[in-house]
Amino acid sequence: MARVTVEDCIDKVDNRFELVLLASHRARQISQGASITIDRDNDKNPVVALREIADETLSPDDLKEDLIHSLQKHVEVDEPEPDPASLIAAGGVAVASDRDEEEELPETVTFDQMSEEELLAGIEGLVPPEKSDDY
Repeated sequence: MARVTVEDCIDKVDNRFELVLLASHRARQISQGASITIDRDNDKNPVVALREIADETLSPDDLKEDLIHSLQKHVEVDEPEPDPASLIAAGGVAVASDRDEEEELPETVTFDQMSEEELLAGIEGLVPPEKSDDY
């Protein structure tokens, strides 16, 4: 009975190794108390799992996702980071990325305007650093 079931399952799952992984995962689920979707007919759990896959009562893609989820130790959730411009428009509260405190952003952003002559005068007024023997 199991050989015929494996040959029937190859049409649904192309890779035999993947079929073994999915059927064994489903057999473990059945042994842990999951309800079966076909008649047992005095078969053991691995045969029941193969028959469920062959009869397409369970989707191989769903079994694969469930298997991957059961093997993951740490599930990382990718959440998009908030856009600072939208936070300013929405109310001015932003969450700092390197600490857990909330920081209040100003509601209006203003920029100082400086002419080119003022900029050049400011640069000329700067004193260059003293040279040392270290460099």
